[in-house]
Amino acid sequence: MPLRIKLPSKERIIINGAVLENAGEATTIVLHNRADILRRKEVMSEQDAQSPARRVYYALQCAYMFEDERPKYRQMAVEFLQQYESAAPSAGDVVKKIRAEIEKGSLYNALRATHPLIEHETERFKSLGIWPMEEETEGEDA
Repeated sequence: MPLRIKLPSKERIIINGAVLENAGEATTIVLHNRADILRRKEVMSEQDAQSPARRVYYALQCAYMFEDERPKYRQMAVEFLQQYESAAPSAGDVVKKIRAEIEKGSLYNALRATHPLIEHETERFKSLGIWPMEEETEGEDA
C-alpha cells in the first residue's frame, strides 16, 4: 500500500538521505516503494545532540538515514546506550527496548523508542537541578 505524506509549503522531509523541500503550495507526496523517511520534527541536528540520551538519538538517526555508514552509527548508538545505562541504571527497561529494536534491525522503531530515554534524562537532570538546556523536544528547529 502506498504511503501518502502531506507536505505543507516550505516543509522539509528527508527521504533516503536526500533533503526535499516543498517550494510551492501544500502538496501530498505518494511513495510507492520502501524508503527511509524522517520529517523535520523528527530530525535532530548534531549541535542539538549535547546530552547522553540525545547522542543516542542522533547516532540512531544517522544509522537510519545513511545506509553506507549504518554499521558505524549503530555501534556508536550501542556504545552510547551502554554508557547511559551505566550512569542511569533506572533507565534499564527503556534501554532494553531500544537495544532490542536495534538488534532486530528496526532502526526507525529504535529511534522512536529513544523518546522515553530523552524524557528520562531530562527528568534526572531536572531533579538534580543541572538541566542546562531550554525545555525542548528533539528535532525542533532542526
